[in-house]
Amino acid sequence: MNTIAKRIYDFLKDFPPFNMLTRHQLFSIAEAVEVGYFEKDQALFNIDQAIKNHFYVVKNGAIGLYTSQGTIVDQCDEGDIFGLRALLRKDNYILDAIAIEESIVYSISSQLLEEYITTNSDASRFLMTSFISNTKQLESDASSIVSSEFTSLQSVDYSKNPITCTIETTIQSAAQIMTDKRIGSIVIEKDSKPIGIITDKDLRIKIATGRFSISESVSKIMSSPVITYQKNTTVAEAQIAMLKHQITHLCITEDGTNNSKLTGILSEHDIIVLRENSASSLVKEIKRSATAEQLKAIRAKAEKLLKRYLEQDLPIEFAAKLISTINNVITQKIIDSAINKQDTKPPTEFAWLAIGSQGRQEQLLLTDQDNALVYKDVSKDKQEATKTYFLNLAKQINNDLATVGFKLCPANMMSSNLKWCLSVSEWNLQFNRWITIPDQDNLMLCTIFFDFEHVYGNKTLIEKLAQNIFKSIENHDIFLTYLGRNALQNPPPLSFFRQFLVEDDGEHKNQFDIKARSMMPLVDAARLLILSHNIKSTNNTVERFKKLVELEPQNKDIYLFCIEAYKDLLWFRTEQGLQNSDSGRFIDVKSLSKVDRLKLKQSFKAVKSVQELIQTRFKLSQLM
Repeated sequence: MNTIAKRIYDFLKDFPPFNMLTRHQLFSIAEAVEVGYFEKDQALFNIDQAIKNHFYVVKNGAIGLYTSQGTIVDQCDEGDIFGLRALLRKDNYILDAIAIEESIVYSISSQLLEEYITTNSDASRFLMTSFISNTKQLESDASSIVSSEFTSLQSVDYSKNPITCTIETTIQSAAQIMTDKRIGSIVIEKDSKPIGIITDKDLRIKIATGRFSISESVSKIMSSPVITYQKNTTVAEAQIAMLKHQITHLCITEDGTNNSKLTGILSEHDIIVLRENSASSLVKEIKRSATAEQLKAIRAKAEKLLKRYLEQDLPIEFAAKLISTINNVITQKIIDSAINKQDTKPPTEFAWLAIGSQGRQEQLLLTDQDNALVYKDVSKDKQEATKTYFLNLAKQINNDLATVGFKLCPANMMSSNLKWCLSVSEWNLQFNRWITIPDQDNLMLCTIFFDFEHVYGNKTLIEKLAQNIFKSIENHDIFLTYLGRNALQNPPPLSFFRQFLVEDDGEHKNQFDIKARSMMPLVDAARLLILSHNIKSTNNTVERFKKLVELEPQNKDIYLFCIEAYKDLLWFRTEQGLQNSDSGRFIDVKSLSKVDRLKLKQSFKAVKSVQELIQTRFKLSQLM
């Protein structure tokens, strides 16, 4: 081994998965590694660039991975691997890789990956674990990143009716079956267990070339033994298995071994189709769309995607972020379209905010719109014309969102309402009034608006609003006491006899309001407590409770209890909404299984715990 290869070997042997390889395997890789030097700000690869046939290891320096907006989602330091996901995805890069400082990077080819790493069980297992568990990118608001992580975590959607034949079947008969069924593979079975597989590639390489006669048994050309997995195999696992064994099909069996009954077949094409029906594909469709009607059809696909995620038991908070991202991209497309329909461009800078559940990234189902618009202050002589412009623009946007499926808000909490379409100064005055006169109506308006997310336009305008809001709260600390009182308006929803408190009358008589009676008490509690710590940037309920765990370790158990309860409630409401094709808000308790009723009641205990904490902290016992 030459000196350079020896140095590479000595470096790699201290980092996984290279430290799991045999001495021979690692020596072979070290001899073939390409060494690259990159100056600060130099790019290794860029978004949408075709993948290179390599992945990378940082030797010295640091490489940043960035979204198209320039947001850094990961920093790779000494020994870190990057570029592997794109290689396994066989798709274009979805991030920019740029040197944060002068860096030396080792480049390792996919051939070396296949030959030495994926064939090593320990190294392959490490790659699998890191591929699935590394969720740093999920914290980014870039839709393509969120969706690629979700696609990796999804269970594969395989063919449930595999076409099979016996070992006695001739190659000609097998080929005829494949032609008639229009399939690319056929599994050879014995006692309902898979013992081999033939693909189109086998027919091309082994039959079309004349190596074997079509009159011979399939046993002459079949690949055996087959590679088998269980039905809950993830996309990531399937991709790595195909790469490791250099195959294009996996057999799905009852227990994941070739000694149990065949239940399905998964092809490389199936994974490609799954990607085409993933969130990243939907985002691309959104950007290519031309009308609100087209966006409506895409949003319906997102609902189907959500249903599949629930069936596969993906974490509900990840699904919520995913759907929230899709909703935001749809809104952005609608705003761009609405601006183009106006006679003139916007007279000044503005920003569009999602508020309420969408602002918290918790709007999984199609529910009412809640949004607001803020625009930059203009001179007095331009105020009327500017307000008229943005009200007309907002009306167009609200109507187009309604066409997509987001109903107009019955309470008119939308940007087309004069009260929700204001300049920065006007918003500041309105907020100050809400906070200094905290009656029931103003408290309600505050709670809705405190959960906001920037969707479009100048983010600086929103940051200025947030600063003024917190300044007003600091100057009127009694406001948090009133907000605390408001957070206790909905106690745990069980009667004296531990029965569910249901609606007494109206359209939803005898139904349980999961939003008002279970979810909002936790939403209100998380908001109040995070505001009391002067935290401005965290709006999501689960993220708020996670932050509170850090800030108040003495109350860790309560907040962890609230996190799990809220996840359960969000999952339950979403499942009910998908089943009944509605918002999932009102539930027929009698239709619930005993397990579901117990699960709901368990979440009420979390409500009780956190409300007792609020009652004590804000000295509200005398107000109850």
